[in-house]
Amino acid sequence: MTTRPRLVYERWTDQVAGDILAGADIELVKLDLRASAEQGWAALESAHGYQVATRTDVASIDDGAQWLAGPTLVDRCPQLLAVCSAGAGYDVIDVATCTRAGVAVCNNSGPGAEAVAEHALGLMLDLAKKITAADRALRSGPIGDRLVLRGTQLFGKTLGVVGLGAIGGRLVELCAPFGMDVLVFDPYVDDATARGRGAVRVGLSELVERSDFVQVTCPLTAETRGLFGRAEFAAMKPTVYFITTARGPVHDEEALYDALVSGSIAGAGLDVFHEEPPRHDNPLLRLDNVVATPHVAGITVEAARDIAVATASQWQTIFAGAIPPRLLNPEVWPRYCDRFEEILGVRPTARDTAAAE
Repeated sequence: MTTRPRLVYERWTDQVAGDILAGADIELVKLDLRASAEQGWAALESAHGYQVATRTDVASIDDGAQWLAGPTLVDRCPQLLAVCSAGAGYDVIDVATCTRAGVAVCNNSGPGAEAVAEHALGLMLDLAKKITAADRALRSGPIGDRLVLRGTQLFGKTLGVVGLGAIGGRLVELCAPFGMDVLVFDPYVDDATARGRGAVRVGLSELVERSDFVQVTCPLTAETRGLFGRAEFAAMKPTVYFITTARGPVHDEEALYDALVSGSIAGAGLDVFHEEPPRHDNPLLRLDNVVATPHVAGITVEAARDIAVATASQWQTIFAGAIPPRLLNPEVWPRYCDRFEEILGVRPTARDTAAAE
């Protein structure tokens, strides 16, 4: 290359990513969200790659949204060739804007799937067995009639999974020992694929009507934003549990609150919110039939390291001039190749060099 690639990152999920990339011919520049905006833009405006900060991280600072990969950032970074999100979710990136600008968009789906799927199952078991409810009751004083804490079993129930990707697919596997009937709503999966994973593909309306547990594991996109509103919650069984490890805006929080308060649904397990971290006075956090965690489903020691290794490997692939393994906008490739050659001095190849080796 005639120009050394410059990669800006806010932080790694594990330092192993930095260790791996330190041995590559890549200039690493840390974006300090607490520093001045001028310093941040000084780092980014000459960047060739950007490991995008998480929405939760930028929410804690003034004007933090400017550090997401949206129109403002793309316009101010003319040498930017690729942007990557830390995990499977990529709502921190405006894919359409990047594609128009010739910028490749990648995520890191796969490495954190086990952690999120296990967390989703944990929320389901917690709600069904009333574990958190019993813990709260026990700590608040003497327990009277234990029957008020009577839970239910997963065995033989119907599980509805929204999004049969790496996380949803693994969740179906984890639930297999419970002998559950599994329904799946995913427009991008065919009937044969669903059957191969032990599920039946159905429409969303059928899924919400039949399920005892609704598990949302899909990404946030224009198609999924607001997917669950008043109509969907009203169609559910009064005994259903709604669980999401996706992104907050996939469901209407006000509609969910009303459904929980009115008894239209039995409870909810939430790892994601519209505002993250959620305010302590968020109405959902006041409900006894809600179990909540602060977007930590994918945060385990193992997942953090696996994601970091995958992140570093993908950046090595990108700057080696090969197709990244988790490219989300493949239609960008022709223009991306032209820009890559113009900026870095070599033309990418339509193959994975790491796999070829």
